[in-house]
Amino acid sequence: MKLNDDFFKKVEKKTNVDKDTIISLAEKLQNGNMKDEGSIIEVIDVLSKMTGKKVTKEQKEKIVNKIINDEVPNNVDKMF
Repeated sequence: MKLNDDFFKKVEKKTNVDKDTIISLAEKLQNGNMKDEGSIIEVIDVLSKMTGKKVTKEQKEKIVNKIINDEVPNNVDKMF
C-alpha cells in the first residue's frame, strides 16, 4: 500500500505526529533487532513521546521482557 501525503496530513492533524516521525518509527520496527533491549527501549521511548504517555522504568522492563521472550500474542484478539 502506497501512502500519499494526504494520508500523512490526516494522521498528523489527528495525532500531532509528523510524517518523518512515522516513517522513522516504521523503519526502526522493520529494520531493528527486536531481540535487542536497546532497540526495544528506543521504540518504546519514541512511542511514549508520540502519544504523550509516560512509561515507567518498570513498565519498560516488563515490555522488553515480553518481547524478548516472545510472549506477545501474534493475534491482537488474544491481547484483550
